[in-house]
Amino acid sequence: QVQLAESGGGLVQAGGSLRVSCEASERTFNMYTMGWFRQAPGKEREFVATIHWNSGNLYYEDSVKGRFTISRDNAKTTLYLQMNNLKPEDTAVYYCNAKMNGINYWGKGTLVTVSS
Repeated sequence: QVQLAESGGGLVQAGGSLRVSCEASERTFNMYTMGWFRQAPGKEREFVATIHWNSGNLYYEDSVKGRFTISRDNAKTTLYLQMNNLKPEDTAVYYCNAKMNGINYWGKGTLVTVSS
């Protein structure tokens, strides 16, 4: 069972940038489709971005397109989310997700706070 550990969250002003990371415990990391989700206070968890394990295809939620970039380093078993031009509405706990054979694994999350 893969274990995921997010890091890199923090406080940033609107318009700023931040990169969050997710380190996975499994050497078979390259076989997992990886993604980022977020949960804002009082709201449900929502999809942010994903990167397919084989094709490398990227998908983004509409509100982050052009601002966020998901990437992975299989050698380092690490997933990244580069977030630029951050907005107050991006404030949330960001969760790393790993999926394989229909099973989802989650990290504990890292808090990103964007001040106006």
